[in-house]
Amino acid sequence: MSFQYQRLADQLAHKIYQHELQPQQKLSSLREFARQQEVSLSTAQQCYELLEAKGLIYVKAKSGYFVSPRQYQSAIPDSPHFESMPRQVSNLDLQNQIQTASIQSHLTPLGAIQLSPHLIPVDGLRRSLQRALKHCQPEDFLYCNKQGHMQLRQALSDHWREDGIYVAIEDIFITNGCMPALSLLIQQMTKEGDSILIPTPTFNGQLQMLAGLKRKIIEIPADHQGIDLERLESFMRQGAAKLCLLTANFQNPLGYCLSNEQKQHIAQLAEKYQCFILEDDIYGECSFQKERPLPIRYWDQQGYVIWCGSVSKSLSSAYRVGWFCLGQQLQHLRPQLMANNVGVNTPLQLGLADFIYSRGYREHLERLRPKLMQQVEQYRAYILEAFQGLPIALSQSEGGYALWLQLPKSISGLELYYLAQAKGINIVPGEVFGEDKRYQHFVRLNAGHALTEEIRQALQQLADWVRKSLH
Repeated sequence: MSFQYQRLADQLAHKIYQHELQPQQKLSSLREFARQQEVSLSTAQQCYELLEAKGLIYVKAKSGYFVSPRQYQSAIPDSPHFESMPRQVSNLDLQNQIQTASIQSHLTPLGAIQLSPHLIPVDGLRRSLQRALKHCQPEDFLYCNKQGHMQLRQALSDHWREDGIYVAIEDIFITNGCMPALSLLIQQMTKEGDSILIPTPTFNGQLQMLAGLKRKIIEIPADHQGIDLERLESFMRQGAAKLCLLTANFQNPLGYCLSNEQKQHIAQLAEKYQCFILEDDIYGECSFQKERPLPIRYWDQQGYVIWCGSVSKSLSSAYRVGWFCLGQQLQHLRPQLMANNVGVNTPLQLGLADFIYSRGYREHLERLRPKLMQQVEQYRAYILEAFQGLPIALSQSEGGYALWLQLPKSISGLELYYLAQAKGINIVPGEVFGEDKRYQHFVRLNAGHALTEEIRQALQQLADWVRKSLH
Protein backbone atom coordinates (compact mmCIF):
# COMPACT_ATOMS: atom_id res chain seq x y z
CA MET A 1 0.00 0.00 0.00
CA SER A 2 1.40 3.42 -0.90
CA PHE A 3 0.89 6.56 1.16
CA GLN A 4 -0.62 9.72 -0.28
CA TYR A 5 2.73 11.55 -0.45
CA GLN A 6 4.18 8.58 -2.45
CA ARG A 7 1.32 8.68 -4.95
CA LEU A 8 1.79 12.44 -5.38
CA ALA A 9 5.54 11.92 -5.83
CA ASP A 10 4.86 9.26 -8.52
CA GLN A 11 2.59 11.70 -10.38
CA LEU A 12 5.23 14.44 -10.33
CA ALA A 13 7.98 11.98 -11.28
CA HIS A 14 5.90 10.93 -14.28
CA LYS A 15 5.58 14.56 -15.40
CA ILE A 16 9.36 14.98 -15.10
CA TYR A 17 10.12 11.81 -17.07
CA GLN A 18 7.61 12.74 -19.78
CA HIS A 19 9.12 16.26 -20.06
CA GLU A 20 5.87 17.95 -18.91
CA LEU A 21 8.08 19.55 -16.26
CA GLN A 22 11.33 20.80 -17.77
CA PRO A 23 14.83 20.79 -16.23
CA GLN A 24 15.39 23.84 -13.98
CA GLN A 25 11.64 24.60 -13.96
CA LYS A 26 10.45 26.05 -10.66
CA LEU A 27 7.81 24.03 -8.79
CA SER A 28 4.94 25.37 -6.71
CA SER A 29 5.87 26.32 -3.15
CA LEU A 30 5.04 23.78 -0.46
CA ARG A 31 2.02 25.81 0.70
CA GLU A 32 0.75 26.31 -2.85
CA PHE A 33 1.26 22.60 -3.69
CA ALA A 34 -0.59 21.56 -0.51
CA ARG A 35 -3.47 23.86 -1.44
CA GLN A 36 -3.61 22.61 -5.06
CA GLN A 37 -3.63 18.95 -4.02
CA GLU A 38 -5.87 19.51 -1.00
CA VAL A 39 -3.37 17.85 1.37
CA SER A 40 -1.65 18.87 4.57
CA LEU A 41 1.60 20.83 4.53
CA SER A 42 3.46 17.84 6.01
CA THR A 43 2.18 15.55 3.17
CA ALA A 44 3.39 18.10 0.59
CA GLN A 45 6.75 18.26 2.33
CA GLN A 46 7.10 14.44 2.41
CA CYS A 47 6.30 14.35 -1.32
CA TYR A 48 9.00 16.91 -2.19
CA GLU A 49 11.54 15.27 0.13
CA LEU A 50 10.98 11.92 -1.60
CA LEU A 51 11.51 13.48 -5.04
CA GLU A 52 14.63 15.20 -3.73
CA ALA A 53 15.96 11.89 -2.39
CA LYS A 54 15.43 10.36 -5.86
CA GLY A 55 17.45 13.19 -7.40
CA LEU A 56 14.51 14.45 -9.47
CA ILE A 57 14.22 17.88 -7.79
CA TYR A 58 16.51 20.10 -5.73
CA VAL A 59 16.01 22.98 -3.32
CA LYS A 60 17.64 26.40 -3.75
CA ALA A 61 17.99 28.42 -0.53
CA LYS A 62 15.36 31.20 -0.35
CA SER A 63 14.22 30.42 -3.91
CA GLY A 64 12.21 27.20 -3.63
CA TYR A 65 12.15 23.80 -5.38
CA PHE A 66 13.32 23.15 -8.97
CA VAL A 67 13.38 20.20 -11.39
CA SER A 68 16.90 18.73 -11.52
CA PRO A 69 18.95 19.07 -14.73
CA ARG A 70 18.62 15.87 -16.73
CA GLN A 71 21.90 14.04 -16.98
CA TYR A 72 20.29 11.11 -18.68
CA GLN A 73 19.46 12.76 -21.99
CA SER A 74 21.20 11.07 -24.90
CA ALA A 75 21.35 10.84 -28.66
CA ILE A 76 18.73 8.61 -30.32
CA PRO A 77 20.17 5.43 -31.92
CA ASP A 78 20.60 5.50 -35.71
CA SER A 79 18.26 3.66 -38.05
CA PRO A 80 20.24 2.32 -41.03
CA HIS A 81 18.62 2.56 -44.48
CA PHE A 82 18.15 -0.63 -46.50
CA GLU A 83 16.23 -2.15 -49.40
CA SER A 84 13.24 -4.37 -48.62
CA MET A 85 12.96 -7.74 -50.41
CA PRO A 86 11.65 -11.24 -49.70
CA ARG A 87 14.45 -13.29 -48.13
CA GLN A 88 15.26 -16.09 -45.70
CA VAL A 89 16.36 -15.39 -42.14
CA SER A 90 20.04 -16.16 -42.59
CA ASN A 91 21.42 -16.53 -39.08
CA LEU A 92 19.24 -19.23 -37.45
CA ASP A 93 22.15 -21.00 -35.70
CA LEU A 94 23.25 -17.73 -34.07
CA GLN A 95 19.60 -16.97 -33.19
CA ASN A 96 19.23 -20.34 -31.45
CA GLN A 97 22.49 -19.94 -29.57
CA ILE A 98 21.66 -16.47 -28.28
CA GLN A 99 18.07 -17.36 -27.38
CA THR A 100 19.29 -20.32 -25.31
CA ALA A 101 21.96 -18.21 -23.59
CA SER A 102 19.57 -15.35 -22.79
CA ILE A 103 17.61 -17.39 -20.22
CA GLN A 104 20.57 -18.84 -18.29
CA SER A 105 19.72 -17.94 -14.69
CA HIS A 106 23.33 -18.01 -13.44
CA LEU A 107 24.28 -15.08 -15.71
CA THR A 108 23.74 -11.39 -14.83
CA PRO A 109 20.26 -10.85 -16.34
CA LEU A 110 20.77 -8.18 -19.00
CA GLY A 111 19.66 -10.51 -21.82
CA ALA A 112 16.06 -11.80 -21.91
CA ILE A 113 13.39 -9.13 -21.39
CA GLN A 114 11.74 -10.23 -18.17
CA LEU A 115 10.61 -8.79 -14.86
CA SER A 116 12.54 -9.25 -11.68
CA PRO A 117 10.84 -11.47 -9.08
CA HIS A 118 10.63 -8.41 -6.77
CA LEU A 119 8.11 -6.83 -9.21
CA ILE A 120 5.92 -9.96 -9.40
CA PRO A 121 2.90 -10.10 -7.01
CA VAL A 122 3.75 -13.62 -5.82
CA ASP A 123 1.51 -13.56 -2.72
CA GLY A 124 -1.51 -12.29 -4.66
CA LEU A 125 -1.04 -14.95 -7.35
CA ARG A 126 -0.66 -17.64 -4.71
CA ARG A 127 -3.93 -16.60 -3.03
CA SER A 128 -5.73 -16.55 -6.40
CA LEU A 129 -4.47 -20.02 -7.31
CA GLN A 130 -5.53 -21.36 -3.90
CA ARG A 131 -9.01 -19.84 -4.23
CA ALA A 132 -9.33 -21.14 -7.79
CA LEU A 133 -8.48 -24.69 -6.68
CA LYS A 134 -10.86 -24.44 -3.74
CA HIS A 135 -13.82 -23.34 -5.87
CA CYS A 136 -13.24 -25.26 -9.11
CA GLN A 137 -15.80 -27.73 -10.41
CA PRO A 138 -15.31 -31.49 -10.98
CA GLU A 139 -15.26 -30.92 -14.77
CA ASP A 140 -12.29 -28.56 -14.31
CA PHE A 141 -10.18 -31.65 -13.66
CA LEU A 142 -11.01 -33.14 -17.07
CA TYR A 143 -9.68 -32.11 -20.47
CA CYS A 144 -10.22 -28.38 -20.91
CA ASN A 145 -11.95 -26.69 -23.83
CA LYS A 146 -9.12 -26.18 -26.36
CA GLN A 147 -10.27 -22.60 -26.90
CA GLY A 148 -9.61 -21.91 -23.22
CA HIS A 149 -11.71 -21.88 -20.06
CA MET A 150 -14.84 -19.77 -20.33
CA GLN A 151 -14.10 -18.15 -16.96
CA LEU A 152 -10.74 -16.77 -18.09
CA ARG A 153 -12.05 -15.61 -21.46
CA GLN A 154 -14.84 -13.76 -19.68
CA ALA A 155 -12.38 -12.24 -17.18
CA LEU A 156 -10.07 -11.03 -19.96
CA SER A 157 -12.98 -9.59 -21.95
CA ASP A 158 -14.16 -7.66 -18.84
CA HIS A 159 -10.61 -6.53 -18.04
CA TRP A 160 -10.02 -5.15 -21.55
CA ARG A 161 -13.42 -3.44 -21.57
CA GLU A 162 -12.19 -1.22 -18.71
CA ASP A 163 -9.48 0.01 -21.09
CA GLY A 164 -11.95 0.65 -23.92
CA ILE A 165 -11.11 -2.54 -25.86
CA TYR A 166 -14.12 -4.68 -26.74
CA VAL A 167 -13.61 -8.33 -27.70
CA ALA A 168 -16.38 -10.96 -27.75
CA ILE A 169 -15.72 -13.97 -25.51
CA GLU A 170 -16.23 -16.41 -28.40
CA ASP A 171 -13.37 -14.68 -30.33
CA ILE A 172 -10.77 -15.19 -27.56
CA PHE A 173 -8.48 -18.23 -27.74
CA ILE A 174 -6.25 -19.01 -24.74
CA THR A 175 -2.73 -20.21 -25.63
CA ASN A 176 0.45 -21.30 -23.91
CA GLY A 177 1.99 -17.81 -24.24
CA CYS A 178 2.16 -15.20 -27.02
CA MET A 179 4.81 -16.87 -29.22
CA PRO A 180 2.85 -20.16 -29.48
CA ALA A 181 -0.19 -18.06 -30.49
CA LEU A 182 1.81 -16.33 -33.25
CA SER A 183 3.35 -19.61 -34.42
CA LEU A 184 -0.05 -21.35 -34.60
CA LEU A 185 -1.60 -18.48 -36.57
CA ILE A 186 1.31 -18.19 -39.02
CA GLN A 187 1.15 -21.93 -39.71
CA GLN A 188 -2.59 -21.81 -40.37
CA MET A 189 -2.61 -18.59 -42.40
CA THR A 190 0.47 -19.08 -44.58
CA LYS A 191 2.54 -21.90 -46.06
CA GLU A 192 6.28 -22.60 -46.24
CA GLY A 193 8.07 -20.13 -48.52
CA ASP A 194 5.46 -17.37 -48.03
CA SER A 195 6.70 -13.89 -47.11
CA ILE A 196 5.77 -12.03 -43.94
CA LEU A 197 6.13 -8.26 -43.51
CA ILE A 198 8.03 -7.26 -40.34
CA PRO A 199 9.44 -3.99 -38.98
CA THR A 200 13.23 -4.01 -38.63
CA PRO A 201 14.94 -4.13 -36.18
CA THR A 202 12.54 -6.60 -34.63
CA PHE A 203 12.44 -9.04 -31.70
CA ASN A 204 15.01 -11.77 -32.40
CA GLY A 205 12.68 -14.50 -31.06
CA GLN A 206 10.20 -13.72 -33.86
CA LEU A 207 12.92 -14.00 -36.50
CA GLN A 208 14.02 -17.29 -34.97
CA MET A 209 10.41 -18.55 -35.08
CA LEU A 210 9.91 -17.47 -38.72
CA ALA A 211 13.15 -19.17 -39.75
CA GLY A 212 12.06 -22.36 -37.98
CA LEU A 213 8.70 -22.24 -39.83
CA LYS A 214 10.55 -21.74 -43.16
CA ARG A 215 8.81 -18.43 -43.87
CA LYS A 216 10.55 -15.61 -45.72
CA ILE A 217 10.62 -12.06 -44.36
CA ILE A 218 10.24 -8.66 -45.99
CA GLU A 219 11.88 -6.13 -43.68
CA ILE A 220 10.26 -2.71 -43.38
CA PRO A 221 12.52 0.01 -41.86
CA ALA A 222 11.59 1.15 -38.36
CA ASP A 223 13.03 3.83 -36.08
CA HIS A 224 12.27 5.29 -32.66
CA GLN A 225 9.12 6.92 -34.07
CA GLY A 226 7.69 3.79 -35.64
CA ILE A 227 7.53 1.92 -38.93
CA ASP A 228 7.91 3.31 -42.46
CA LEU A 229 4.21 3.31 -43.41
CA GLU A 230 4.84 4.27 -47.04
CA ARG A 231 7.10 1.26 -47.55
CA LEU A 232 4.61 -0.96 -45.70
CA GLU A 233 1.78 0.19 -47.97
CA SER A 234 3.91 -0.28 -51.08
CA PHE A 235 4.46 -3.97 -50.30
CA MET A 236 0.84 -4.49 -49.27
CA ARG A 237 -0.22 -2.97 -52.60
CA GLN A 238 2.10 -5.32 -54.49
CA GLY A 239 0.51 -8.28 -52.73
CA ALA A 240 4.00 -9.55 -51.89
CA ALA A 241 2.78 -10.77 -48.50
CA LYS A 242 -0.61 -11.53 -47.06
CA LEU A 243 0.54 -11.20 -43.45
CA CYS A 244 2.29 -8.51 -41.42
CA LEU A 245 3.68 -9.23 -37.94
CA LEU A 246 4.25 -6.16 -35.81
CA THR A 247 4.15 -4.59 -32.34
CA ALA A 248 2.50 -1.18 -32.05
CA ASN A 249 3.01 -0.58 -28.32
CA PHE A 250 6.59 -0.37 -26.97
CA GLN A 251 8.18 -2.47 -29.66
CA ASN A 252 11.18 -4.68 -28.83
CA PRO A 253 13.98 -3.51 -29.21
CA LEU A 254 13.26 0.13 -30.22
CA GLY A 255 10.60 0.89 -27.60
CA TYR A 256 8.38 3.04 -29.88
CA CYS A 257 4.64 3.36 -29.35
CA LEU A 258 2.72 4.21 -32.51
CA SER A 259 0.32 7.14 -32.36
CA ASN A 260 -3.43 6.49 -32.60
CA GLU A 261 -3.32 8.01 -36.11
CA GLN A 262 -0.62 5.56 -37.20
CA LYS A 263 -2.53 2.61 -35.71
CA GLN A 264 -5.74 3.65 -37.43
CA HIS A 265 -3.86 4.04 -40.72
CA ILE A 266 -2.40 0.50 -40.44
CA ALA A 267 -5.88 -0.93 -39.74
CA GLN A 268 -7.19 0.87 -42.85
CA LEU A 269 -4.29 -0.40 -44.99
CA ALA A 270 -4.94 -3.97 -43.83
CA GLU A 271 -8.57 -3.71 -44.92
CA LYS A 272 -7.79 -1.90 -48.18
CA TYR A 273 -5.23 -4.48 -49.34
CA GLN A 274 -6.71 -7.49 -47.49
CA CYS A 275 -3.40 -8.03 -45.75
CA PHE A 276 -3.76 -9.49 -42.25
CA ILE A 277 -2.01 -7.88 -39.29
CA LEU A 278 -0.72 -10.15 -36.53
CA GLU A 279 -0.48 -7.66 -33.68
CA ASP A 280 1.88 -8.78 -30.90
CA ASP A 281 0.77 -6.53 -28.03
CA ILE A 282 2.77 -8.21 -25.29
CA TYR A 283 4.04 -4.89 -23.85
CA GLY A 284 0.70 -3.06 -24.08
CA GLU A 285 0.17 -3.14 -20.30
CA CYS A 286 3.72 -2.01 -19.50
CA SER A 287 3.09 1.66 -20.20
CA PHE A 288 4.63 4.29 -17.91
CA GLN A 289 1.39 6.22 -18.18
CA LYS A 290 -1.74 5.48 -16.23
CA GLU A 291 -3.73 4.72 -19.37
CA ARG A 292 -2.98 1.66 -21.43
CA PRO A 293 -2.31 2.53 -25.11
CA LEU A 294 -4.91 1.08 -27.47
CA PRO A 295 -3.97 -1.72 -29.86
CA ILE A 296 -4.41 -1.53 -33.67
CA ARG A 297 -7.27 -3.97 -33.14
CA TYR A 298 -9.32 -1.07 -31.70
CA TRP A 299 -9.59 0.48 -35.21
CA ASP A 300 -10.15 -2.81 -37.04
CA GLN A 301 -13.56 -2.66 -38.73
CA GLN A 302 -13.51 -5.78 -40.90
CA GLY A 303 -11.53 -8.34 -38.89
CA TYR A 304 -8.11 -8.07 -40.58
CA VAL A 305 -6.23 -7.55 -37.27
CA ILE A 306 -5.54 -10.57 -35.06
CA TRP A 307 -4.65 -9.26 -31.61
CA CYS A 308 -2.23 -11.41 -29.58
CA GLY A 309 -0.72 -11.01 -26.13
CA SER A 310 0.12 -12.64 -22.82
CA VAL A 311 0.90 -11.78 -19.21
CA SER A 312 4.59 -12.74 -19.64
CA LYS A 313 5.88 -9.15 -19.62
CA SER A 314 3.31 -7.53 -17.32
CA LEU A 315 3.08 -10.29 -14.70
CA SER A 316 5.68 -13.06 -14.99
CA SER A 317 7.58 -14.76 -17.81
CA ALA A 318 6.92 -18.10 -16.05
CA TYR A 319 3.11 -17.63 -16.10
CA ARG A 320 2.46 -19.27 -19.49
CA VAL A 321 -0.91 -17.81 -20.43
CA GLY A 322 -1.40 -15.95 -23.70
CA TRP A 323 -4.21 -15.36 -26.19
CA PHE A 324 -5.22 -14.35 -29.66
CA CYS A 325 -8.48 -12.71 -30.72
CA LEU A 326 -10.01 -13.81 -33.99
CA GLY A 327 -11.80 -11.38 -36.32
CA GLN A 328 -14.64 -12.10 -38.70
CA GLN A 329 -12.36 -12.68 -41.73
CA LEU A 330 -10.78 -15.78 -40.18
CA GLN A 331 -13.76 -17.53 -38.63
CA HIS A 332 -13.35 -20.28 -41.25
CA LEU A 333 -10.04 -21.23 -39.59
CA ARG A 334 -11.71 -21.81 -36.22
CA PRO A 335 -11.76 -25.68 -36.48
CA GLN A 336 -8.05 -25.89 -37.45
CA LEU A 337 -7.03 -23.38 -34.78
CA MET A 338 -9.02 -25.27 -32.18
CA ALA A 339 -7.55 -28.62 -33.23
CA ASN A 340 -3.94 -27.42 -33.19
CA ASN A 341 -4.00 -25.14 -30.13
CA VAL A 342 -1.91 -26.36 -27.21
CA GLY A 343 -4.11 -26.10 -24.14
CA VAL A 344 -3.05 -24.34 -20.94
CA ASN A 345 -3.51 -26.17 -17.68
CA THR A 346 -6.84 -25.30 -16.11
CA PRO A 347 -5.69 -24.31 -12.58
CA LEU A 348 -3.38 -21.71 -14.14
CA GLN A 349 -6.24 -20.31 -16.23
CA LEU A 350 -8.63 -20.22 -13.27
CA GLY A 351 -5.93 -18.65 -11.07
CA LEU A 352 -5.48 -15.80 -13.54
CA ALA A 353 -9.27 -15.36 -13.86
CA ASP A 354 -9.49 -15.02 -10.07
CA PHE A 355 -6.54 -12.60 -10.03
CA ILE A 356 -8.36 -10.40 -12.56
CA TYR A 357 -11.75 -10.57 -10.83
CA SER A 358 -10.30 -9.91 -7.36
CA ARG A 359 -8.76 -6.69 -8.83
CA GLY A 360 -5.33 -8.10 -8.01
CA TYR A 361 -4.11 -7.78 -11.60
CA ARG A 362 -5.40 -4.21 -12.04
CA GLU A 363 -3.84 -3.14 -8.72
CA HIS A 364 -0.58 -4.84 -9.69
CA LEU A 365 -0.47 -2.89 -12.98
CA GLU A 366 -1.13 0.40 -11.16
CA ARG A 367 1.80 -0.29 -8.84
CA LEU A 368 4.03 -1.65 -11.58
CA ARG A 369 3.89 1.26 -14.03
CA PRO A 370 5.51 3.99 -11.88
CA LYS A 371 8.05 1.46 -10.56
CA LEU A 372 8.97 0.42 -14.10
CA MET A 373 9.31 4.02 -15.21
CA GLN A 374 11.60 4.83 -12.32
CA GLN A 375 13.66 1.65 -12.79
CA VAL A 376 14.14 2.13 -16.54
CA GLU A 377 15.23 5.73 -15.99
CA GLN A 378 17.70 4.56 -13.33
CA TYR A 379 19.19 2.18 -15.88
CA ARG A 380 19.40 4.92 -18.50
CA ALA A 381 21.06 7.31 -16.08
CA TYR A 382 23.57 4.68 -14.96
CA ILE A 383 24.39 3.51 -18.52
CA LEU A 384 24.97 7.09 -19.68
CA GLU A 385 27.16 7.72 -16.66
CA ALA A 386 29.18 4.50 -17.19
CA PHE A 387 29.67 5.23 -20.93
CA GLN A 388 30.29 8.97 -20.41
CA GLY A 389 32.58 10.47 -23.04
CA LEU A 390 31.97 7.61 -25.49
CA PRO A 391 30.02 8.09 -28.77
CA ILE A 392 26.94 6.02 -27.90
CA ALA A 393 23.19 6.48 -28.30
CA LEU A 394 20.41 5.04 -26.12
CA SER A 395 16.68 4.57 -26.71
CA GLN A 396 14.10 6.29 -24.53
CA SER A 397 10.63 4.82 -24.62
CA GLU A 398 7.42 5.48 -22.69
CA GLY A 399 6.83 1.88 -21.74
CA GLY A 400 8.33 -1.59 -21.71
CA TYR A 401 11.81 -2.26 -20.38
CA ALA A 402 13.99 -3.06 -23.38
CA LEU A 403 16.90 -0.65 -23.98
CA TRP A 404 18.54 -0.35 -27.40
CA LEU A 405 22.16 0.79 -27.13
CA GLN A 406 24.21 1.94 -30.11
CA LEU A 407 27.93 1.39 -29.62
CA PRO A 408 30.81 3.26 -31.31
CA LYS A 409 31.23 2.25 -34.98
CA SER A 410 34.41 0.26 -34.37
CA ILE A 411 32.81 -1.91 -31.65
CA SER A 412 31.07 -5.17 -32.56
CA GLY A 413 27.99 -6.03 -30.50
CA LEU A 414 28.66 -9.73 -31.14
CA GLU A 415 32.22 -9.43 -29.85
CA LEU A 416 30.90 -7.62 -26.77
CA TYR A 417 28.31 -10.40 -26.32
CA TYR A 418 31.00 -13.15 -26.29
CA LEU A 419 33.18 -11.16 -23.94
CA ALA A 420 30.21 -10.55 -21.61
CA GLN A 421 29.33 -14.27 -21.67
CA ALA A 422 32.88 -15.15 -20.61
CA LYS A 423 32.48 -12.77 -17.65
CA GLY A 424 29.09 -14.22 -16.64
CA ILE A 425 27.01 -11.36 -18.10
CA ASN A 426 24.11 -11.80 -20.49
CA ILE A 427 23.30 -9.27 -23.24
CA VAL A 428 21.78 -9.68 -26.72
CA PRO A 429 23.83 -8.47 -29.73
CA GLY A 430 22.03 -6.28 -32.27
CA GLU A 431 23.05 -8.55 -35.13
CA VAL A 432 20.12 -10.94 -34.47
CA PHE A 433 17.46 -8.19 -34.84
CA GLY A 434 17.73 -7.98 -38.63
CA GLU A 435 19.66 -9.10 -41.69
CA ASP A 436 22.96 -8.06 -43.33
CA LYS A 437 24.67 -7.34 -40.02
CA ARG A 438 23.19 -3.82 -40.19
CA TYR A 439 22.83 -3.75 -36.37
CA GLN A 440 26.30 -5.14 -35.62
CA HIS A 441 27.18 -2.03 -33.56
CA PHE A 442 24.12 -2.36 -31.29
CA VAL A 443 23.14 -4.38 -28.22
CA ARG A 444 19.82 -4.79 -26.43
CA LEU A 445 19.68 -4.68 -22.64
CA ASN A 446 16.98 -5.79 -20.20
CA ALA A 447 15.96 -3.20 -17.58
CA GLY A 448 13.33 -5.43 -15.92
CA HIS A 449 15.50 -6.36 -12.93
CA ALA A 450 16.31 -4.05 -10.04
CA LEU A 451 19.51 -2.07 -10.66
CA THR A 452 21.55 -4.04 -8.12
CA GLU A 453 25.24 -3.64 -7.40
CA GLU A 454 25.87 -6.79 -9.51
CA ILE A 455 24.13 -5.23 -12.52
CA ARG A 456 25.90 -1.87 -12.01
CA GLN A 457 29.24 -3.67 -12.04
CA ALA A 458 28.26 -5.60 -15.17
CA LEU A 459 27.31 -2.40 -17.01
CA GLN A 460 30.54 -0.76 -15.85
CA GLN A 461 32.53 -3.75 -17.14
CA LEU A 462 30.90 -3.42 -20.55
CA ALA A 463 31.66 0.31 -20.66
CA ASP A 464 35.29 -0.27 -19.54
CA TRP A 465 35.78 -2.84 -22.29
CA VAL A 466 34.37 -0.48 -24.94
CA ARG A 467 36.56 2.36 -23.64
CA LYS A 468 39.66 0.15 -23.67
CA SER A 469 38.90 -1.08 -27.21
CA LEU A 470 38.84 2.50 -28.52
CA HIS A 471 42.33 3.32 -27.24
